[in-house]
Amino acid sequence: MLRKNVIFFALLLIVPLMVMAQGYKLPKGEKHQKIRFELINNLIIIPVEINGTELTFILDSGVSKPILFNLSKSDSISINNVTEVTVQGLGGGEPMKALSSKGNIFELGDAKNFSQDLYVVLDRDINFSTSLGIPVHGIMGYDLFRDFIVEVNYASKRIILHNPERYTYRDRRKTQTIPLMVEGRKAYMQATVLMKDTANVPVKLLVDTGSSDALWLFHQPTKGLEVPEKNYEDLLGHGLSGDIFGKRSKINGIRIGDFELNEAKVAFPYRESFKGLDSLSDRNGSVGGELLKRFNMVFDYSRGLITLKKNGNFKEPFQYNLAGIDLQHNGLRYIAESIANGNGVVKSDEQDAFGNVQILLENKTRLSLVPEIVVSGIRAGSPAAEAGLREGDVILAVNGKRVHRYKLQEILKMLNEREGKRIKVLIERYNRDLLFTFVLKKMFDDD
Repeated sequence: MLRKNVIFFALLLIVPLMVMAQGYKLPKGEKHQKIRFELINNLIIIPVEINGTELTFILDSGVSKPILFNLSKSDSISINNVTEVTVQGLGGGEPMKALSSKGNIFELGDAKNFSQDLYVVLDRDINFSTSLGIPVHGIMGYDLFRDFIVEVNYASKRIILHNPERYTYRDRRKTQTIPLMVEGRKAYMQATVLMKDTANVPVKLLVDTGSSDALWLFHQPTKGLEVPEKNYEDLLGHGLSGDIFGKRSKINGIRIGDFELNEAKVAFPYRESFKGLDSLSDRNGSVGGELLKRFNMVFDYSRGLITLKKNGNFKEPFQYNLAGIDLQHNGLRYIAESIANGNGVVKSDEQDAFGNVQILLENKTRLSLVPEIVVSGIRAGSPAAEAGLREGDVILAVNGKRVHRYKLQEILKMLNEREGKRIKVLIERYNRDLLFTFVLKKMFDDD
């Protein structure tokens, strides 16, 4: 019989947790392990092998123990020493059932932990794969950052896990090393936010690579952290206990060390999303992937240091959901495409099939199994909402481009290309094809 406990989770996009530490090691004599990652929606997606099963996880510097939350019917994994627990995450929902497992083998290349604790969330509605466009099975972080000096190169999409005993700091041009405070298995940095209507405000921010957003600030008027007058309500993210809403705006900038980012995107989450946290203590907010990806970084938890260097993303403008549409994968669908010209000859650019081809009809029409992309949410008052788009609409094409040929994040980019852009969206609703047109508007008027 499973023993029941109660555990409280807290995180930005998913959750941090606190339990006894285990240990990762490299083979004797090895200085480091290099790992390639995918950067999707500002999140670091890494390959992980758990008890012999190959999975993919989000690397989150704000989470303590690994959390497994998305296993499909085809996935099979053995976990050890299981007890039942109840967990509470960010969002407005109720606590949920989960499993606590000890003594699992985690492998990231040659980096191995032979006694890793793991949590398994049983709610099948928690599925971040649909919004990222690839299978993602869980989230992990603190144990790796604790046991290695972790170098994250957002530019080359590579992580290097350095043996702390063999790592040497070097004087490198255009880098800066600043304090990193590790408290309760979470890392914090000091920064200064440049508010529009108040003086510059010093802040303590959670460093959260598991958040796809740029900057979250808590509404603390007594500290000078007031929501700017020009703002709008938005869905900020998804937690284990539900959606997280708040006010989105922009501030004059943020300064981290000697680096300054102007016109910074900011969100002020509603406090009810943090009911799983006992206390926010002296924390003023969080810094996430959309801001962090502008640097290549070296995390040194053992010495309490983080080294920053600007990369090619530094001057990129912050991205807003100008259209007001959220998308997600919704399983698969068949599409029929003509692959022959008027004379019945197969066109040269149709020789290679896209997707999982099932049927070829008279060598002229191809049926392909492709991802179905649906509207999962629409912001009230947005251009998409005013044009008449609805939640549940199936997206077929954007500006004449059939979406099944593109990744989910590429489709979102098409929908939010630039202010003033006219967008044409072909959708399917109740077996009818409908075309909607709208213009992307500025989120905030110039001051």
